[in-house]
Amino acid sequence: MKNVIPLVPERRAAAAPFAGGKLVDTRARPMRDLRISVTDRCNFRCVYCMPREVFEQHQFLPHGAILTFEEIARLARVFVGLGVEKIRLTGGEPLVRRDLHRLVAMLAELAVEITLTTNGSLLARQAKALKAAGLDRVTVSLDSLDDATFKAMNDADYPVAKVIEAIDVAAAEGLPVKINTVVKRGVNDQDIVRMAERWRGTGHIVRFIEYMDVGSSNGWVMDDVVPSAEVVRRISTRWPLVPVEPNHAGEVAERWRYVDGAGEIGVISSVTQAFCSSCNRMRLSTEGSLFTCLFAQSGHDLKSLVRGGASDEQLRNEIAAVWQRRDDRYSEIRTDATAKQRKVEMSYIGG
Repeated sequence: MKNVIPLVPERRAAAAPFAGGKLVDTRARPMRDLRISVTDRCNFRCVYCMPREVFEQHQFLPHGAILTFEEIARLARVFVGLGVEKIRLTGGEPLVRRDLHRLVAMLAELAVEITLTTNGSLLARQAKALKAAGLDRVTVSLDSLDDATFKAMNDADYPVAKVIEAIDVAAAEGLPVKINTVVKRGVNDQDIVRMAERWRGTGHIVRFIEYMDVGSSNGWVMDDVVPSAEVVRRISTRWPLVPVEPNHAGEVAERWRYVDGAGEIGVISSVTQAFCSSCNRMRLSTEGSLFTCLFAQSGHDLKSLVRGGASDEQLRNEIAAVWQRRDDRYSEIRTDATAKQRKVEMSYIGG
């Protein structure tokens, strides 16, 4: 059975000192968001991320190989000093990492926005502690409201009702909630309007995500993609929508507001309307490698520096150098050929 092995991170000579000022890459994009994968493990086997036939025998990282909370917090502090304003904790499923609220409390001391993406299965029992620790917002993945469809997509026999219960618990604890729905044609696209209807007027924002060719395991083909324009058109036929200005430069989701005031939706169009030109995200993998693109083929090792005694200044120089060399624009140049290239798996790098 095929095994998925994390890509070997790059090692380079020590970086030159960062001169300071605004940190931008080769395309003048600033670094604003940091996504941190706290585990490569997950209790779901979603078909677009960790298909069971690939990951059933997969060898996950041993505990000693992954960054400790203290190491993550130290690196995050350096990133914030370079201009990061928002940190998102991801996985795998981040809530399978024991005592994650401890890390949230450490990161909350940095006075930046702290968010979390989860499949919702462990959220109800942890929402109170996460909120108390300083979590600002949670995003819950829910791909369908039809139980059979949802269970087929998560391949873990996990019911829709339990995810909705977790959303309700998180909201009751005071956590703003967004819902992410990955749309795959012929699988769950029949549920688009129903998803919109379910969350209209609740204060929660549902975001429809185009099915992407992340990693090398999900068998992606373009025919499976439902363009965001089609999603907006289907919903707007029922409840008229108007576009809304982004909250900030480089925001991933394109915002649409219901004309009748019942809230808004978002669409994430990495395939059909690439937003590489404004991408401002850096990714830190579970074992401390930096990735400058979700579709990257290799990363840059920071763990060996952290565990080898590097100073904060040395870490700052390394991170700055990685960003300054960055020229990624995968979604702008995507073809059938590039889609077949070996890429890091989303369960390792984080969504």
